[in-house]
Amino acid sequence: MNNGSLTACQWSLRGFACSALASFVFTLSLLSPRAQAQQLPAINLGDTSFLDGIASPGWMVELIGQGQHDGKTLSSTGQQLPGITDVNSGAALGHIAWVAPRRLIFGAWYGAEVVLTDAYVDTGGHGIGHGFGDPTFSPLILEWPKRSLFGMPIYQRVDFDFNAPLGQYSPRQAVNLGNNAWALNPYYAATLFPTKRLETSLRVYYLWNSTNHAPPVADGDSTTQAGQAIHLNATASYEIIKHVYVGANGYYLKQITDARANGLALPNSREQIGAIGPGAVINHGKWHFYINGYHEIGAENMSEGNKLILRVEKVFGSPGN
Repeated sequence: MNNGSLTACQWSLRGFACSALASFVFTLSLLSPRAQAQQLPAINLGDTSFLDGIASPGWMVELIGQGQHDGKTLSSTGQQLPGITDVNSGAALGHIAWVAPRRLIFGAWYGAEVVLTDAYVDTGGHGIGHGFGDPTFSPLILEWPKRSLFGMPIYQRVDFDFNAPLGQYSPRQAVNLGNNAWALNPYYAATLFPTKRLETSLRVYYLWNSTNHAPPVADGDSTTQAGQAIHLNATASYEIIKHVYVGANGYYLKQITDARANGLALPNSREQIGAIGPGAVINHGKWHFYINGYHEIGAENMSEGNKLILRVEKVFGSPGN
């Protein structure tokens, strides 16, 4: 494995961290009295970063702490809305992933994972929420061993993630951490090593949301449905010293269909946001420590601010890995 000084055993299961994790960047309906019900669910915006495509058979357990401050809220044209208070949020997440040592499809190992989340959100004068978010699970992960792309090592994965409507939700509450709807959020991830110490990683998601048949009563709607979206995380880093990678990370979200209420499309409801910032990862044996910072830009129908993510991970490789 030609990724600097790291071994396949040390990085087993690294790539499954935080699949579809809740970012908990809540705009909440500050744009209009009904916007909360049609918002996109909390998704992986920057929660995964460096060396993302690399994994091998074994187990992985991870704890993630996340905090965000959003200082402004933008309209559908990207203009700041006056009179909107700050949004502050924090989340604690637990993630367990497993990959079998056997090959399943096209030479890929197969596995599964689950992510549980507890979060706190303060929207200023618009309400406070605290409790469990919707859990994420994947019944099928496909991870390919190292291959070559034009002579450069590449690692790839396909993951079929679902968000289950089991989080804290009430149609009579102003702030909800659950969405009362299923979400399908599959992705493709890859890590490429152009040189021995230089890596670049990409994770691309598609998001589809089912219908909420019990939307907030304040909306006056019988059903609502968030739109479909494409979002991605991207990184580039360099191993400055043994076991220490430092570089840049970013993410981008683009909603591609309108949200719906009572079966009708809502114009000017599509969300967008981007972010970029510095990050680093340090590994010590089978322990891994990550820090990622982001400054958000280009928001539409969303709040915008700064995010910090801290992650601690322990991997348990299979015998012989």
